[in-house]
Amino acid sequence: MVSTEYPPMPGGVGRYTANLTESLKRIDVDMHVASNEKGAGDFSGLSPENTQNSKVLLKIISELQPDIVHIQFEPGLYGLILDLKDPRKSGTYIDPLYHECKVPIVTTFHTGYTLRQWLSQASLIKKTGKTGGFGIPARASIRLWKHLLNYQAFNNLNKGKLALSKAGIAMSNYMSKMIGKNCRVIYHGSEPAPSVSRDKNQARKYFDLPVESHIALAAGFRTVTKGWDILPKLKLPKEWLIVTNSTRGHYNVETIEMGWERKNKIRKRKDQEDFFHQGHYDDSDGLNIIDLERGFLSEKELSLLFYASDVLLLPYKVTAGSGVMFDAFAHGIPFVASNLGFFQEFAAKGLGIISKRDPDAFSKSIMKIDASYEYFTRNVDEFSQKLKWDFIAEQHAAIYYSSGVKKGIKNL
Repeated sequence: MVSTEYPPMPGGVGRYTANLTESLKRIDVDMHVASNEKGAGDFSGLSPENTQNSKVLLKIISELQPDIVHIQFEPGLYGLILDLKDPRKSGTYIDPLYHECKVPIVTTFHTGYTLRQWLSQASLIKKTGKTGGFGIPARASIRLWKHLLNYQAFNNLNKGKLALSKAGIAMSNYMSKMIGKNCRVIYHGSEPAPSVSRDKNQARKYFDLPVESHIALAAGFRTVTKGWDILPKLKLPKEWLIVTNSTRGHYNVETIEMGWERKNKIRKRKDQEDFFHQGHYDDSDGLNIIDLERGFLSEKELSLLFYASDVLLLPYKVTAGSGVMFDAFAHGIPFVASNLGFFQEFAAKGLGIISKRDPDAFSKSIMKIDASYEYFTRNVDEFSQKLKWDFIAEQHAAIYYSSGVKKGIKNL
């Protein structure tokens, strides 16, 4: 199992990979993980900065002689290079592996974009410095040109790896269609942490949140693509409370929306030094947002946070997928999300509502969820059965066997 990011490193791909690995072990697949040296993998040496990622993996494969190499492919985790002049030179430091590896490869694709989202992502940077008579930000214009020039090259990274893999996996039909017709769909697994009570009041007391409120949750990595700038503009009844908790991935520090809570005067706990002290909130500004500032949560804390909440907010500007959404489903929580292709697929299943990304429309959608809450939670509870990790592991094992591995040979 190959993933640069792996616990205890914070990051969604690493957390997913660790949960998948443990679930495969439970069905007697002999697992070995290659990761960054800061992750708890069995082998190390991978890094977005390491131009020799392929050589590192080929050496590991030669020593281990696995039956399958399963790569969690998030391009940035292996060193994504977009050439400003010649897109034929664009690629990642893991590309040579696909051409040289003699062992069957299975690839899970974590990222794919339409042209519109690809260019939108390019524009979501802090605009510093101006150039030219039109006052166009230099960094933004260079980045936009680089992305426009390399869109096909980026798509070919996925399509080329699918062609060189025995099997490809995506976590939604939306992504599968984007990657290629032979890319199979296995949802992002998720389950509540063991021995965590579903009692909403207990969960709220754990985080010192008011038990009488309706809580809309925004959680995850706070990057510019997440669109949390809309949250202070939502117009909700006074009984509604917005709770946020954000983290930084190990490698995504450049795209954090810095200072948004200061700009919008988001309420902070008075007891900053001792978080679990039974303190109070500063209500002087009258806003209905509380930022927990907990950072990357343990599995237990994550379950408690979802159980404390009523609806998940996903006002993304750009996305290829959302692990947080699947986590919400596992805990019985529906969503309200921006009208993007990935979310459309799950809204069509009655698991949430998609909305135009403006404060009025988003606020009305939250109220629609509230008005038909039993309908949505019933659908979510039914769908969550498809996310059980043992079921996800069995689906993966079936792909390994169909990729040429004989049953009974269980070395990955």
